Amino acid sequence: MNVIKKIENHKTLDLINKANKITLNGYGNKITLERAIFISWWCDKGDCAFCYMSSQKSKIKDPKKARRNVNSILAEAELVKRIGWNIEFISGGYDSFSTEEIRNISQKIYEISGKPVWLNVGITKDLEKYGEEIIGVTGAIEAANPVLHDKICPSKSLEDIIEMLELADDLGFKKAITIILGLGETSEDLNYLFNLINDLGIQRIIFYSLNPHRDTIYENSPQPASLYYAGTVAATRIKFPQLEIITGTWIDNLANIGPLLLAGANGITKFPLFKMFGTNYGRRVEEEVKWAGRELRGTFTDYDQLKMGKSPMPNLEPFIKRYIDKCLK
Repeated sequence: MNVIKKIENHKTLDLINKANKITLNGYGNKITLERAIFISWWCDKGDCAFCYMSSQKSKIKDPKKARRNVNSILAEAELVKRIGWNIEFISGGYDSFSTEEIRNISQKIYEISGKPVWLNVGITKDLEKYGEEIIGVTGAIEAANPVLHDKICPSKSLEDIIEMLELADDLGFKKAITIILGLGETSEDLNYLFNLINDLGIQRIIFYSLNPHRDTIYENSPQPASLYYAGTVAATRIKFPQLEIITGTWIDNLANIGPLLLAGANGITKFPLFKMFGTNYGRRVEEEVKWAGRELRGTFTDYDQLKMGKSPMPNLEPFIKRYIDKCLK
């Protein structure tokens, strides 16, 4: 029985058991905490049916005011480094920053973290303008079904995303994709996803569960079932033992974390860091990792690490203090 049939026949525990063994043999038991750093809340396209930015576009009169202060972005990167998290990628809506501005931000984050960053800034043909500050490029596939993708992301052509990832490969960048579960896909759509990963040589995949945002067509939709999510991740791990898998879950679904780790996730993401750090929610994340038999890289609770160190950029200190104070409330 193939992995898709096992999902359909509710053999999820079999998949998780096999995926767990593959993950431990290939990666060990280390788990990363990942933080996506958003640089803007404006998206010029603003028509992805599930996206928070699509609900905000009509409310934003001046797109430049939706851009984050660059010092605030860099202060966030500094704190992520202090607590031992990874930067999942830097992200922002279409036409919120120029390529040159994004590269400048990426270079400064590289200087702070000592690690090149992943890009997730939409479809671009300007990849040749980036250098050593970038490790890879993320294509927002979102729906693992071409017909569904075109329906819910009408301005983000799959062909253009694939072309961008092929260009990234030509330029020596790594390649990643994002997938959201709960948009209306079926388990059969994994055939398309697996072919895409194989054909493009994808090295990293980030799975998210639908977060039903108000004022979107999904606001009254349920989030995907935990075992469906875990089964999808496990099937992907079994098919691609070397693939880096990051899984995102929301603060109201922290119980997903343990099953997702057993299903093959290397890292976890999608947390409101400064609202959760040091709280019972942060401790719950650490407990989920512990009881999955994994060891966490980084912390969700250690205030000493949060306050330790000094930024190489003195102008960031007021912004760093503001974030720390938010965590201490």
